[in-house]
Amino acid sequence: MVVDWLAAGIDPAQATLFIQSRMPEHAELFTLLAMSTPSSWLERIPSYRDQVEKNRELATYGFLGYPLLQAADILIYKAALVPVGEDQTAHVEVTREVARRFNRIYSPGHNILPEPVALLTETPRLPGLDGFKMSKSNGNAIAMRDAPEVVEAKIRTMPTDPQRVRRGDAGEPTQCPVWPLHQVYSDSDTLAWVEQGCRSAGIGCLDCKQPLIDAIQKEQQPWRERADEYLANPKQVQWIVEVGTERARAVARKTLREVREAIGLSY
Repeated sequence: MVVDWLAAGIDPAQATLFIQSRMPEHAELFTLLAMSTPSSWLERIPSYRDQVEKNRELATYGFLGYPLLQAADILIYKAALVPVGEDQTAHVEVTREVARRFNRIYSPGHNILPEPVALLTETPRLPGLDGFKMSKSNGNAIAMRDAPEVVEAKIRTMPTDPQRVRRGDAGEPTQCPVWPLHQVYSDSDTLAWVEQGCRSAGIGCLDCKQPLIDAIQKEQQPWRERADEYLANPKQVQWIVEVGTERARAVARKTLREVREAIGLSY
């Protein structure tokens, strides 16, 4: 995963990459925030309710509190902006509420924990190969360093507009799982070609998919090349993470000292 980030262009000189489980400060802030966070705030998060309805085994303290751990991950670094997907904005809003309540109870007039804001990109939600949210666990994802032939096979087998049973049937792009990916990767001319060709049955579904295959493979090529350099030197990657973890720890410890003092746990 770290190699993927570096290959995509994350600069370790500007971004701090670290291992969260190596940072006990996160767990401590999570515990302290739990003392002032109403459980009802966590129970109303849509993703929690949805997952528990599907699997009652997930109705645990740890799963309920996971968004609060995410809040601690953000607040311990006093983040101003949090780059997330559209489905994670509810978690950022909970983080804002947690910070607001902590400041009101323990540091009125002096906000120790700033309220962060969600930062969305031009593509806040990336659809998967089946039209639903792309997720590795759902088996509907294209990995950043998938081989070209793997990418081609995945896209060629994507489901398409169910109206197009035969090659000569007219279709509707907005009803096809392939269309949202075209909106991400294709230029205006290609989009117009797809729309006109699909609705008139002038092109087949495999014709429609080819520009998408080409665009994704082109985007991935420099990632694979840069990744090869890091994969050939794993100690460099480990060193980047080690340096990042120590850098993050210094910031986390400073915030935690301020939190302890505000609560009255400074000895």
